[in-house]
Amino acid sequence: MLRNKILLLLFLIFLNKEALCSKKAFVIRLTGTINPGSAGYVVRGIKNAEKEGAYLVVIQIDTPGGLATSMRQIIKAILNSKVPVVCYVFPSGAGAASAGAIITISAHIAAMAPGTNIGAAHPVAVGGRDIGRNMSEKIVNDMASYARSIAKQRGRNARWIERAIRESVSITADEALKKNVIDIIAKDMDELFRKINGMKVKLPSGEITLSTEKIEVVYFKPNLRDKILETISDPNIAYILMMIGLTGLYFELAHPGSILPGIIGAISLILAFYAFHTLPVNYAGLLLIALGIIMFILEVKVTSYGLLTIGGIISLLLGSMMLFEDMRISLKVMFPTIIMFALFFLLITLFAIKAHRIRPKTGLEALIGEEGIVESWKDGRGIVFVHGEYWNAESDENLKPGDKVKVRSFKGLTLSVKKGD
Repeated sequence: MLRNKILLLLFLIFLNKEALCSKKAFVIRLTGTINPGSAGYVVRGIKNAEKEGAYLVVIQIDTPGGLATSMRQIIKAILNSKVPVVCYVFPSGAGAASAGAIITISAHIAAMAPGTNIGAAHPVAVGGRDIGRNMSEKIVNDMASYARSIAKQRGRNARWIERAIRESVSITADEALKKNVIDIIAKDMDELFRKINGMKVKLPSGEITLSTEKIEVVYFKPNLRDKILETISDPNIAYILMMIGLTGLYFELAHPGSILPGIIGAISLILAFYAFHTLPVNYAGLLLIALGIIMFILEVKVTSYGLLTIGGIISLLLGSMMLFEDMRISLKVMFPTIIMFALFFLLITLFAIKAHRIRPKTGLEALIGEEGIVESWKDGRGIVFVHGEYWNAESDENLKPGDKVKVRSFKGLTLSVKKGD
């Protein structure tokens, strides 16, 4: 009996040892633009790999680039990772452009699939437009020195990465391998693991030799927070959310009790400000947008013959152009949004003017213009029958019972009338 228990215990220890010795490769997919959402996802993936004792981290890259601040967050996490990191431009047809190129060269091992490209790292504004000359020179110099230091640390071609930043050069996977920009070319994940097997990498803890035989692949999936942040971190989305939020709140304040516009507006504004927290917001632009909206609201309340509307459109346009520092909202998003916003308030203004011109249906105001008949009259005063009721009336005209009259105005409960047609 004791012997059986000992054998069972040894068997369980053996199984546990096998489980502990199993190697895991965490695969993180970095696709689309690099923004605070994708940066948070990658950084969290690397930390999670360290926490769970993963053997390797593979970052699959297919990106046109993105924000420099988000790129630096990812590179910082890679350089300080306790787990070897492989940046793999994959699948065929993918690319590591702009910030993606610098992230790729920061990895312990840089790899590309056949038919991919890397480079074109010259800094540009959002939407692909060039930055102003003075600002561009500062940003390019800073980015070039940053990338050179990373390339030298990893033993890669620092001169080429500087050209990619200053001249926007881009090369294929074969050229990248020849120029010592990457370490290997692999058509798929299996080939990647075969080729990196036995390679040496330097970690903060020291140099290790990779052994990737029978390694288990685990895909690290973004959570709901990562997906939401990645979506709203797009400056264009953040801008649209802000405009929807302001419109919804205005509608709720103008028509209390509507509820739905207020809920949509509040949620949109919260999401917009959350995005602004991660984006380089210019508060002068934000104030100009707020001023523009105030002008639109005043147009509804004050007769300015369109001057407030014109001022609101100009303020909104300037604020939208200045909203993000070193970034630009896409013109395809900005102009339609401003036009729709202006038309929305113009329609409200027209409805308000129309409402003011409609004759009152109730109260003394509703009697103005109504016709009636004189019942009795003496010395400029008398009783008239108007709108089914008898009213005290006065007039500077000579009237007599039976005359038709029209109400001109009222003072207290006394009507001022004149002879009718």
